[in-house]
Amino acid sequence: MNSEELLALLSAVGHAQRLRVIAELADGRLYVSELARRLEMSRPLLYMHLDRLEKAGLVVGRLELSEDGKALKYFELAPFELKLNVATVLAALQEDRSGAARPDEPDQPAPAGGAGGAGEPPAANGPNDLKGTRT
Repeated sequence: MNSEELLALLSAVGHAQRLRVIAELADGRLYVSELARRLEMSRPLLYMHLDRLEKAGLVVGRLELSEDGKALKYFELAPFELKLNVATVLAALQEDRSGAARPDEPDQPAPAGGAGGAGEPPAANGPNDLKGTRT
């Protein structure tokens, strides 16, 4: 994980409305209209928050057809555990430096979990896991 990915993740959880979305999805998946009703939020605003959470890897959206043929967008939480410490920040900055040192290589996504920090082995999980331990 590089610093840009780290900041995107922190930004995603750093908003009260997005925390409310996570809380509502904690009991299971919901379709957007139901989630909007529960949160008393407009669907366009909810989609904006869901987009940020989805890009950070915290929620997953799926389009499904109901029995009557309506398209329903369902969202559910992705498993995640957030642990932020100095080693996480140092690892993200190290990933930035090592990525910048390879200008001849094509742009590729950062390795899952990013590089390890001071004294830590590289994490092997997803971008929503700051420490490398998923639940």
